[in-house]
Amino acid sequence: MSAGASLAAPLPGAASTSRGGSKKVLPGFNLTLGYSLLYLCLIVLIPLSALVLKTFTMSWDQFWMAVTSPRVLASYKLTFGASFVAAAVNVVFGLLLAWVLVRYTFPGKRIVDALVDLPFALPTAVAGISLTALLAGNGWIGQYLEPMGIKLAFNPNGVVIALIFIGLPFVVRTVQPVLEESERELEEAAMSLGATRMQTFMKVILPSITPALLTGFAMAFARAIGEYGSVIFIAGNMPMVSEITPLIIIGKLEQYDYAGATAVAVVMLIFSFILLLVINALQAWQRKRAGGT
Repeated sequence: MSAGASLAAPLPGAASTSRGGSKKVLPGFNLTLGYSLLYLCLIVLIPLSALVLKTFTMSWDQFWMAVTSPRVLASYKLTFGASFVAAAVNVVFGLLLAWVLVRYTFPGKRIVDALVDLPFALPTAVAGISLTALLAGNGWIGQYLEPMGIKLAFNPNGVVIALIFIGLPFVVRTVQPVLEESERELEEAAMSLGATRMQTFMKVILPSITPALLTGFAMAFARAIGEYGSVIFIAGNMPMVSEITPLIIIGKLEQYDYAGATAVAVVMLIFSFILLLVINALQAWQRKRAGGT
């Protein structure tokens, strides 16, 4: 047998591997897809379908009255308005915190980095009680602020503060990896060409992190819309003033108005789906900007 023929001959296990295909860690596609769809139906689709079907027991006029009553509209205004303000604040301070964690080294950096995730691990009710203990009129901080006319608890201000607390990690953890992967050579080149620090930030850094900032904003906004536990303790829950939409739903359930509760919940569900589409679009844009597929 010639040398060329011996080189062309397949290895002993190669034929069997090519005929049998590559070995897979998980079961085949059909079985895996079946389990995935079953789990998705049991956990997500069936409960959401029950929510929508319960709403169909109402007529259109009843549904419209349930979701557009003055008290419900006031809760929409507070929930979406406070969520937007909190997400906007988190974009600014989340970017600053991510910048410090990425670009600087200082004592206790790992502790600060771990504290960013505290709102993820802390029960929301504990967060609400802690913020109330700090900001109430007799709290550690509130007792000095209220004599000056600054009230941060039991009003819409408390709602915004609670939503800032629970939404900050979403912005930091979204922007942080983008800053870590950014090319500092571009910044150095811009500064070597005479650009100021502000020009370097606005022209070089900000365009590269804008998709991540928008994604973090959308995620913090979506998280804040559905927040309940950390808000009810510090909001005061006064109708038409500091009552959030999730509390409206809980109140209707306690009054056995299940159809009215599901009607308001469907409105929140529609907004959640819209935000989900926005977040997915922003993430796709971010991957495209990063050169991914």
